[in-house]
Amino acid sequence: MTNQKSGKPSLDYLNEFMSEDDVDLDEAPKKSSDDNFASMFNESTKGETKKLRVGDKIRGKILNLGSAEVFITTGTLHDGILQRSELLDADGNCPYKVGDITEVYVTMVKKDEIRLSKTSTDRNLAEDIKSAFENNQPIPGRIVEECKGGVRVNIKGKIAFCPISQIDSKHIENAAEYIGKSFDFKITEISEGGKNIVVSRRKLLDAEREVGTSHFLSETKDGDITTGRVTRFEPFGAFIELAPGVDGLVHISEIAWSRIGAPSEVLTLGQTVTVKLLKRELVNGKAKISLSIKQVTPKEEKAVEPVVAKDDPWAKLTVGQAFTGKVNRKEPYGLFIQLEPGLTGLLHKSRTENSKDFHFEKVRVNDSIAVQIVEIKMGERQIALGLPGDGSENDWKTMYKSDANASMGTLADRMGAHLVKKK
Repeated sequence: MTNQKSGKPSLDYLNEFMSEDDVDLDEAPKKSSDDNFASMFNESTKGETKKLRVGDKIRGKILNLGSAEVFITTGTLHDGILQRSELLDADGNCPYKVGDITEVYVTMVKKDEIRLSKTSTDRNLAEDIKSAFENNQPIPGRIVEECKGGVRVNIKGKIAFCPISQIDSKHIENAAEYIGKSFDFKITEISEGGKNIVVSRRKLLDAEREVGTSHFLSETKDGDITTGRVTRFEPFGAFIELAPGVDGLVHISEIAWSRIGAPSEVLTLGQTVTVKLLKRELVNGKAKISLSIKQVTPKEEKAVEPVVAKDDPWAKLTVGQAFTGKVNRKEPYGLFIQLEPGLTGLLHKSRTENSKDFHFEKVRVNDSIAVQIVEIKMGERQIALGLPGDGSENDWKTMYKSDANASMGTLADRMGAHLVKKK
């Protein structure tokens, strides 16, 4: 049946020919159109709810790479602008292309304009420092100058204080050698709204040492042979770095088969040496590792002395021979003493430390000093000197051998005096 006013079939008439599965021709298109429009509108206004602030760190897609500016999505209705120069590498090339995702910082938000940068803002830096403190994470810094009680450290543009005791794991007297160097630090204190920052490098080194020591002890056993690097000398021995943060001690008696006065006589700082692990133990929670160099070194056989010409001044030298020589050079480790023209020996500082009457620091060049020969290396043309009386039980036999004009009575007197002294 037809509706006379509209000219369209009446609804009752159409329903007679339509099943429940038939689509409503009037209603279906209208509903679909409304849904599509709502979806498109919601999608287009989705970014309006996101607000950016200066200092925000965002990830965006590069939309356009211009000759001067780059446009990047910001997650809002407005794209951000980045200077192309900030994307260039060290060679002046741009490694990015359209579609790449990059991390940037918001530096300005003004109406419809958003400016971006690859460089952190003050707010980002402050957040990084706070995050490192709260999460107990290391943060890079550079020591810029000395100050009372320690040094000032530049941490992401902020000036922090590091006490002198926290600069290194070893004791230091002067922090000047650390100026200008960069290290990782641990933030130990933040106060006054971030204005007062205290850092420590030593805590990181100690933690590294604990981890390294634990690993080293679990991977080795007493008697193992390994290598290390000479890092420090002491009068009683040399310290060897076996692994990062793991040191062992070679006692002076375990450095060489021959008797030496100081570790520096046979070792040099930075030298790589082979060592034997004598004993590894934990003392008060700290690893104590005893080492030996001589036990992995073949015991030296007596060297064949080279033939010396009769007119060679070295031909008359013997161990124990006494001289009164002149100091012709002074070094921190010892004195170079001219015994005779063409004959110079070294009196190592360590050989003077047990003498109450000898004061190394007071000796000057050209001073006369009584010495005796304690070792002769003919092949290397080296003479090791000691103070009179420094040697074996038989020193008296050769101490005055160079005095060819000495009378038997004088020699007897000296022998008697030496025996009285021994008693």
